[in-house]
Amino acid sequence: MEIIPIAYDSMGVRSMATFVKTRDLAITIDPSVSLAPSRYGLPPHKLEIERMNEKWNEIKDFVIKSDVIAITHYHYDHHNPEEVEILDGKKLLLKHPKEKINRSQLGRASYFLNKLKEINAEIDFCDGKAYEFGNTYVEFSKPVFHGANQKLGFVVEIFISEGDDSFLFSSDVEGPIHEDQTAFIIEKKPKIVFIDGPMSYMLGYRFSGDSFNKAIENIKRVLEVAEIVVLDHHLLRDLKWREKLTELFNYAEQLEVKLQSASEFIGKPEELLEARRKELYQKYR
Repeated sequence: MEIIPIAYDSMGVRSMATFVKTRDLAITIDPSVSLAPSRYGLPPHKLEIERMNEKWNEIKDFVIKSDVIAITHYHYDHHNPEEVEILDGKKLLLKHPKEKINRSQLGRASYFLNKLKEINAEIDFCDGKAYEFGNTYVEFSKPVFHGANQKLGFVVEIFISEGDDSFLFSSDVEGPIHEDQTAFIIEKKPKIVFIDGPMSYMLGYRFSGDSFNKAIENIKRVLEVAEIVVLDHHLLRDLKWREKLTELFNYAEQLEVKLQSASEFIGKPEELLEARRKELYQKYR
């Protein structure tokens, strides 16, 4: 099984776009990318915009060679309704557009499905379902909170296995914080897990200390069943993310489990462009 994180926050953009290839399946998960409209009161820097365009082109290349596209929810860093032509001829496994969804995503999902009428695509709503592609097994969780509560809606997690290889993609759980978000991961015992880590850059503002502590405990549980755990997305908007997760890194070392960012997973340096936006404006006006 080949797992390629295409675009992630550790790579300078808001995204969790991921490509997975087995002998029987090529799948791209959440093929989109975006930038924070405002950080430190500043709009995206030119370097961020260039990186976003670069990553979007990479995502499109992976979509072209994919059989299946999975979309876990309808935020714009996870789906792009404006270039649906890249999805023509694909099998689309989509988070249900009307069930377990908040008002904002309900409208976005409706718009996206209308746009999909312009192309030829096979669509199925995947919440809680399982699929087999030859010897590759793909299972979606039931919808779980996007973060601490239903305010930002719901997402589906994805488990993919082929023989002894297995991979789990958490989508935007911001932790995981809750038991159902965590239980799907623990139950599947994946070798490799990509998790949207806690939103520590908003700790005490939009992310509570209680949620952060629950995330730490739940990630410990994941470390006990996996071989490689990748933390990224919301977490990598914090320049001090490693410092805040010292307890987890120590525990991972004790268990001899790799704990890393998506950039580290592919052997590249982290470039936290959003978190460095103020610095970028000072250095590259």
